[in-house]
Formats: sequence, structure tokens, C-alpha cells
Amino acid sequence: MLVDSHCHLDFPDLAGRLDEVLAGMAAHDVGHALCVCVSLPDFEQVLALAMRDERLCASVGVHPDSADTPEPDVETLVRLAAHPKVVAIGETGLDYYRTEGDTEWQRERFRVHIRAARRAGKPLIVHTRAAAADTLRLMREEGADAAGGVMHCFTEDWPTARAALDLGFHLSFSGIVTFRNAAALREVATKVPDDRLLIETDAPYLAPVPYRGKTNEPAYVRFVAACLAELRQQPASRVGEITTENFFNLFRDAGKIVDP
Repeated sequence: MLVDSHCHLDFPDLAGRLDEVLAGMAAHDVGHALCVCVSLPDFEQVLALAMRDERLCASVGVHPDSADTPEPDVETLVRLAAHPKVVAIGETGLDYYRTEGDTEWQRERFRVHIRAARRAGKPLIVHTRAAAADTLRLMREEGADAAGGVMHCFTEDWPTARAALDLGFHLSFSGIVTFRNAAALREVATKVPDDRLLIETDAPYLAPVPYRGKTNEPAYVRFVAACLAELRQQPASRVGEITTENFFNLFRDAGKIVDP
């Protein structure tokens, strides 16, 4: 069995054909998917999707890209995370790639999420882009290791990976690892310990080869697993086994059946 540890099934490209997406998961032995929230106004829809099927779970959080969105506070995140279908806080983190000017609001938002995760006792889903040093610094300052979590869609270098691993975090690889220009990332993927490895789609984005440029979906996580198996010189079944075990060990509430 495979697990997609990060997708956005509430986004327009996927929400209107959820039954088809779930059928694709079943056809390719993808037994679970984590539907990740990116803003508070979207949370109810994300939760409703997760409630539709026992193979889905949800997170609650506010993505670092969006400045013009309701700002979370610790109490709100903890309250929403108390729902048994909510298994994580995030996605959260820092993204300086497109942000101009003062980015202190991003750092404060990230601090709020880390504090909420520690209080709620649920792991963090961390996004970082063009901000690795600050991301790791805030994780250390706020004690993110007490919550644990995953560096999702990991694309950084080995020193960054090593620092995240030292904080007790998992690293999740997306379809990017299958891209021809991702040689450095593939090298990192060979070094991650078995018990810290996760796979994801980030659907509807970042479809792996051979679907690059098309709409991504959880069923395609099999191509990420196959690429990692080749890189790590492990059977594909072994990659599926360890990443599934890691997912359920990290997101301990995932897979619980909740009455609608």
C-alpha cells in the first residue's frame, strides 16, 4: 500500500471529480491521503472532504504565501485541530520566493503554528522555499522538535535535510524528484534514513514524470515511490511499506473512522 502524505483535494482541479480521484487511488493501491488546508476559510471544505471517506484525513493551517487572508491564532488552530479527522497543523512555514518587502508577518504566522502544534500535540506540515535558514532557526527557537512533523515537498540541500532530521522531522518527496533537472535532490533522497522518508503528490501540482505538466492526483504517488526505489536501490514494495508505516507513525490519528 502507498500513502499520499500531502494533497489538496479541495482545489478546483480535483474537488469536482472526487469520486474519480478516489477510484484512481483504489486502482493503484493508494490507501490513504492527507488533505492539507492552506487557509482558515477553506478549512470547513477540507474537513468535509476528509469526512466523506475513511481513506482521507485533514490538516488545519494557513499557507505562508497568502498575506491577504484571516490570520490564525494559537487558540483557533488548537480548537480546530481537536477534530479527530484533523491529524496535523499546517501547511505552515516560510516562503520568500515571491514575497517582497517586510516578511516578519510570515515569521510570526509560522511561530503561531509551531506553538499551536505543541499545544495540540499534533505534528507540523512545514513548507519552505528560499527561506531554509530562517525556517530552521524558527523551528529551533520555538521548539518544533517537541511537536515533530514533516518538511513537505522537500527540495533543499543535504545540510538543510540533515538539520531537519536532527530536529526529528521527516522529509517528504514529491514528483519533483522525478524531474530531469533534479539531480541534486535525488542525491539527497538517497541519504534519508528509512524511518524518516515520506512521499506525496502536492496534487493538483507537480505531477511526476510521465505526467509532468498535467493535473496531479494521489494515484500518481506511485511514480514518486518508483523513482525513490530506483534511487535507493530498494524494491518498490519496500518503499511503499516504509513510507506507509512512517506516515501512520507520524500522523497517529490518520485512518480513524469517524461517524459523519
